[in-house]
Amino acid sequence: MSFLPTTKEEMNKKGWQQADFVLITGDAYVDHPSFGTAIISRVLESRGYSVVILAQPDWKSAEDFKRFGKPRLGFLINSGNVDSMVNHFSVFKHRRKTDSYSPGGKAGKRPDRAVMVYSNRAREAYKDVPIIIGGLEASLRRFAHYDYWDNKVRRSILIDSKADLLIYGMGERAVVDIAEALDSGISAKDIIWIKGTVCKMVNTMHKQGISSSEFEKEQFGDKETILLPDYSELVSGKNSNKSVDKMKKAYAESFLIQYQNSDYITGKRLIEKYDDTVYVVQNPPQEPLSTQELDDVYELPYEGTYHPSYEAYGGIPAIKEVQFSITSNRGCFGGCAFCALTYHQGRQVRGRSKESILREAKKITENKDFKGYIHDVGGPTANFRGPACKKQLKSGVCKNKDCLYPQPCSQLIVDHKEYLDILRSVRKLDKVKKVFIRSGIRYDYLIADKDTTFFNELCKYHISGTLKVAPEHISKNVLSKMRKPSSDVFVKFSKKYKEINEKLGMKQYLIPYLISSHPGSTLNDAVELAVFLKKTGFIPDQVQDFYPTPGTLSTCMYYTGIDPISGESVYVPTNMEEKKMQRALMHFNKPENRSLVRKALVKANRPELIEFLFRRN
Repeated sequence: MSFLPTTKEEMNKKGWQQADFVLITGDAYVDHPSFGTAIISRVLESRGYSVVILAQPDWKSAEDFKRFGKPRLGFLINSGNVDSMVNHFSVFKHRRKTDSYSPGGKAGKRPDRAVMVYSNRAREAYKDVPIIIGGLEASLRRFAHYDYWDNKVRRSILIDSKADLLIYGMGERAVVDIAEALDSGISAKDIIWIKGTVCKMVNTMHKQGISSSEFEKEQFGDKETILLPDYSELVSGKNSNKSVDKMKKAYAESFLIQYQNSDYITGKRLIEKYDDTVYVVQNPPQEPLSTQELDDVYELPYEGTYHPSYEAYGGIPAIKEVQFSITSNRGCFGGCAFCALTYHQGRQVRGRSKESILREAKKITENKDFKGYIHDVGGPTANFRGPACKKQLKSGVCKNKDCLYPQPCSQLIVDHKEYLDILRSVRKLDKVKKVFIRSGIRYDYLIADKDTTFFNELCKYHISGTLKVAPEHISKNVLSKMRKPSSDVFVKFSKKYKEINEKLGMKQYLIPYLISSHPGSTLNDAVELAVFLKKTGFIPDQVQDFYPTPGTLSTCMYYTGIDPISGESVYVPTNMEEKKMQRALMHFNKPENRSLVRKALVKANRPELIEFLFRRN
């Protein structure tokens, strides 16, 4: 095994005169399957393509983009594991001082809007080389999207980056299909059929007098294609007389169509028009990888760590949490409104085989730095292992119904036996002292399981003092917008957790994750949450002010003030003072928050709660 080349010298040592692909990424090069760059490069390598890694290039000019010479087939570009704007800015738009995906955790190694910047530099370096963009940043910006940092609706990133193709979702199949098409001599502009990709189509016939409506009827007039509202309907131009309400309603309508066409079985081709001649075309999603395909991907010859050139800088901090972790599944049928997983990985869950997971665990135990602790066996949601119901495999996910909200569907398969069997087997491996679950347990799914065996073993073997769970809020009003279960479910789970630990004779606690200022949350809702925390004694470890990132249902509500699913108006807290008060109420016990909490209670006409919240238990 060896790392893929990161310099021209390393490429020459492999005897390559020219690389098939130059993969450009905003992260440092980490050859571990928790990093998209590692997966895509190793998948292409397994198909016989030569790939070199241009990690965190100098974007001030095009020179660094010529490091390996002209690639034979194309540039592959991502911003890294995290959206570059989220990586750079806090929710209050303060620039972050560290970057765990960069050498030594030093910030400033990638540009803002990295995909666009890299794409334009790559085009400057070699004008005729195909450019394919992908990863989270590209995937979530594939159509016109509200941009929190600019506070406006931006065009599809495919347009602004001037790339040829965009891969959305988990791109293993799509990138191989594109590679094979390019290798066969097909021009990038003619690769318009591959599932899981977004391409551009141009009406060149308008010069012959063929109108856009005639072009659309000929190209998009089939039953498997849906035209989204035009980009011009979502924004105001110089001479536009469109009202803001009308634009936001069109945006909500467009988002709902996208949201309802994210399944590989039921999803249709979606078209978004720009100007009179340019169209962004999203082909239907790729089918999720099968268990065997997932096994094959995660058992490719990864080095499992960062490139040795970073050692002198203190390594890459992001590896610490994942180096001894195992990805066991993909996808999530939880459907939380503030999460982009539905838009990126989809709602259909697929899991790796027990045998593959055990082989990876055994490999981890042979690492010289392994201390006996496997940090995680999980995924987007650790205790999901497969499709939510049998119907999904034939008919796809329900378009107008969630699997767990407002309560578990009657068709939902609730079963932890397979996951439990995997954990038991990993625990038995030589050198393994403890197997943690850190990627998150969906507690409403767990409490729906009448068999408490997994719950008992979770508490006994897989927690170290505390279990972090994500109720996110407690107010019915807010939870309905988050598409999360009622507070009664969390209370029931908490009681059961306490009961099991008492029987085991273990002192273990719950730490809730909470979100403040989510769409739908009024100051009174925040007060309700503070009272709940006081009465129950929960001290939240992490409070996140709602962060409007592209691709989520919550962000659509934040921008439009409309719930696109119900069409109802939604209260959105945007005033900075109120946002700070809502956040302070969640940490009412901190002395530095007292004045804000007092002010919030007075404003909410609840001054009688001041003494109650500040009273020591």
